[in-house]
Amino acid sequence: MPKRRSVGSENLIGQNIVLLRRRLGINQDTLLSRLQVRGIDISQTTLSDIEGQKRRVYDKELVAFADIFGVTLNDLFNPPDLEET
Repeated sequence: MPKRRSVGSENLIGQNIVLLRRRLGINQDTLLSRLQVRGIDISQTTLSDIEGQKRRVYDKELVAFADIFGVTLNDLFNPPDLEET
Protein backbone atom coordinates (compact mmCIF):
# COMPACT_ATOMS: atom_id res chain seq x y z
CA MET A 1 0.00 0.00 0.00
CA PRO A 2 1.48 3.38 -0.96
CA LYS A 3 2.33 5.92 1.71
CA ARG A 4 -0.04 8.84 2.21
CA ARG A 5 1.04 11.98 0.42
CA SER A 6 -0.56 14.33 2.90
CA VAL A 7 -2.23 14.19 6.25
CA GLY A 8 -5.22 16.33 7.11
CA SER A 9 -6.07 18.10 10.34
CA GLU A 10 -9.67 17.03 10.99
CA ASN A 11 -8.89 14.51 13.74
CA LEU A 12 -6.07 13.50 16.07
CA ILE A 13 -6.43 9.72 15.92
CA GLY A 14 -6.24 8.83 12.24
CA GLN A 15 -2.60 7.81 12.18
CA ASN A 16 -3.06 5.90 15.44
CA ILE A 17 -5.95 3.97 13.89
CA VAL A 18 -3.59 2.87 11.12
CA LEU A 19 -0.95 1.77 13.64
CA LEU A 20 -3.44 -0.07 15.84
CA ARG A 21 -5.02 -1.76 12.82
CA ARG A 22 -1.63 -2.93 11.59
CA ARG A 23 -0.68 -4.12 15.07
CA LEU A 24 -3.80 -6.30 15.03
CA GLY A 25 -2.86 -7.49 11.57
CA ILE A 26 -6.19 -6.57 9.99
CA ASN A 27 -6.97 -4.75 6.77
CA GLN A 28 -9.49 -1.98 6.25
CA ASP A 29 -12.20 -4.41 5.08
CA THR A 30 -11.94 -6.40 8.31
CA LEU A 31 -12.03 -3.22 10.37
CA LEU A 32 -15.10 -2.05 8.44
CA SER A 33 -16.84 -5.37 9.16
CA ARG A 34 -16.06 -5.09 12.86
CA LEU A 35 -17.36 -1.52 12.90
CA GLN A 36 -20.55 -2.58 11.14
CA VAL A 37 -21.24 -5.25 13.78
CA ARG A 38 -21.08 -2.40 16.31
CA GLY A 39 -23.58 -0.29 14.36
CA ILE A 40 -21.03 1.92 12.59
CA ASP A 41 -21.69 1.69 8.87
CA ILE A 42 -19.04 3.66 7.00
CA SER A 43 -17.46 3.17 3.58
CA GLN A 44 -13.86 2.31 2.78
CA THR A 45 -13.43 5.86 1.49
CA THR A 46 -14.69 7.25 4.80
CA LEU A 47 -12.31 5.02 6.75
CA SER A 48 -9.45 6.17 4.54
CA ASP A 49 -10.45 9.78 5.22
CA ILE A 50 -10.44 9.08 8.98
CA GLU A 51 -7.04 7.39 8.77
CA GLY A 52 -5.75 10.29 6.66
CA GLN A 53 -7.13 12.75 9.21
CA LYS A 54 -9.38 14.29 6.57
CA ARG A 55 -12.66 13.53 8.35
CA ARG A 56 -13.83 14.20 11.87
CA VAL A 57 -14.57 11.20 14.07
CA TYR A 58 -17.89 10.92 15.90
CA ASP A 59 -18.02 9.89 19.55
CA LYS A 60 -19.81 6.61 18.71
CA GLU A 61 -17.00 5.81 16.28
CA LEU A 62 -14.37 6.53 18.93
CA VAL A 63 -16.00 4.06 21.30
CA ALA A 64 -16.22 1.41 18.56
CA PHE A 65 -12.56 1.87 17.56
CA ALA A 66 -11.43 1.55 21.19
CA ASP A 67 -13.53 -1.59 21.62
CA ILE A 68 -12.21 -3.20 18.44
CA PHE A 69 -8.58 -2.47 19.29
CA GLY A 70 -8.97 -3.33 22.98
CA VAL A 71 -7.63 0.03 24.13
CA THR A 72 -8.94 2.93 26.17
CA LEU A 73 -10.23 6.10 24.57
CA ASN A 74 -7.08 7.81 25.84
CA ASP A 75 -4.96 5.19 24.05
CA LEU A 76 -6.60 6.14 20.74
CA PHE A 77 -5.03 9.57 21.15
CA ASN A 78 -1.75 8.42 22.70
CA PRO A 79 -1.21 4.74 21.95
CA PRO A 80 1.35 3.16 24.26
CA ASP A 81 4.55 1.84 22.69
CA LEU A 82 3.30 1.83 19.12
CA GLU A 83 5.77 2.12 16.32
CA GLU A 84 5.07 1.59 12.67
CA THR A 85 6.84 -1.50 11.40
